Amino acid sequence: MPAAIESAKLMEPVEPQSLKKLSFKSLKRSLDLFPLVHGCYPPPDPKSKNIRASYKLHAEYGAVKDLSTKESKDGHVSGKVIKSNTSTLALPGIPDSQKEARQSAIIPAPSLQPKGFNDTNLPSKSSAGSVVSLASSSARNQSTSALIERTPSRWPRPEWRAPWKNYRVVSGHLGWVRSVAVDPSNSWFCTGSADRTIKIWDLATAKLKLTLTGHIEQIRGLAVSTRHTYLFSAGDDKLVKCWDLEQNKVIRSYHGHLSGVYCLAMHPTLDLLFTGGRDSVCRVWDIRTKAMVFALSGHNNTVCSVFTRPTDPQVVTGSHDTTIKFWDLAAGKTISTLTHHKKSVRAMTLHPLEHTFASASADNVKKFKLPRGEFLHNMLSQQKTIINAMSVNENGAMVTAGDNGSLWFWDWKSGYNFQQAQTIVQPGSLDSEAGIYALTYDRSGTRLITCEADKTIKMWKEDPMATPETHPIRFKPPKDIKRY
Repeated sequence: MPAAIESAKLMEPVEPQSLKKLSFKSLKRSLDLFPLVHGCYPPPDPKSKNIRASYKLHAEYGAVKDLSTKESKDGHVSGKVIKSNTSTLALPGIPDSQKEARQSAIIPAPSLQPKGFNDTNLPSKSSAGSVVSLASSSARNQSTSALIERTPSRWPRPEWRAPWKNYRVVSGHLGWVRSVAVDPSNSWFCTGSADRTIKIWDLATAKLKLTLTGHIEQIRGLAVSTRHTYLFSAGDDKLVKCWDLEQNKVIRSYHGHLSGVYCLAMHPTLDLLFTGGRDSVCRVWDIRTKAMVFALSGHNNTVCSVFTRPTDPQVVTGSHDTTIKFWDLAAGKTISTLTHHKKSVRAMTLHPLEHTFASASADNVKKFKLPRGEFLHNMLSQQKTIINAMSVNENGAMVTAGDNGSLWFWDWKSGYNFQQAQTIVQPGSLDSEAGIYALTYDRSGTRLITCEADKTIKMWKEDPMATPETHPIRFKPPKDIKRY
């Protein structure tokens, strides 16, 4: 009979263990054992707060919390006489023999206060030595993670910045405005458009100074040399042209690209020009001889963003294949490849003062450290659109422009999005023509120029009437920091 009962028990279905329940049990055990090692702090709750308060109360005031705070003149405390020459407090309920053993076992604790610590604000200690009791068994059995003090967030707090507003709309192009560049003297800027012209405007008054014609397709990239009187342009006609601004005509053309050229950049110290296009190659040109120095091949899709710097890595490219590549200019080879983005990297910007840069994609805006390309952090919001252009000034105000006309302003240090603006299309244009294709700050960093799909150029500046009271910072540090 007992054998039959046991066999029936064995035949009963056993409830399968939930993988989620086991994982939580293992995580709780790890948090109990190693709370400080891993930096895992449990969420605040009233139970943990009460346990921590009772533990601190018992540990610091357990020896004296039952005594009366009012001491009579004849030395009576709560009806019990304490001799003036004793070195310990009277502990009720402990025999004299145990008191003597307790006195001999008390060892003065070493001072943990730093040098120069001023304890004038602390309560005065009595001449009698104090006995600190241990935690009770109930508090000892509780989770040790409940006794850990909450540490404040180490995320940097953003600086207050005034919001930017549009103060001027410049019309003159007959097609989408695709590129912009500012003169090193900060007196004029130039724009390239789908109407195949380059127009030069006065920066202060926004009056048209000159129109250059020569391309046969839309112009996607412009760069002004800081050491020569040269203007470089690139377009969908596979051509890269060098314009002499003293003669206002083309003096060189650089042939070699097999498809449209989407971006270009000038080296700050060398006579080199970098162009990237739909043929997935970044080409390096000697601007004096029209010779192609290198063809930096390695991307699997269109190279749509490039910037250069005087120290290694001297060339950084972003592509539609979702990668960012660092290039060794001496050897013409790839140094490293960053694969943090999940979608096309259409825009990048280098900080003018720090050794950091940011890249923008439809998934997120990410910040990296140079020269190795260590990932720093994501920006704390998501624009959730195709980002075509971005720029940052010396004060740390970064701006990103989307395909839907959104213009978001960020604090560079903390990644806080302090303003979200929306461009307004001109009368007669469709709502779908609100895209922003290019933008840049002027040399002072106080004016912003955007090039848009409604054939206009808009100029922005900080609102002088804004104050921290009218536009407060609503910043919440992130609870979890995602690496990718």
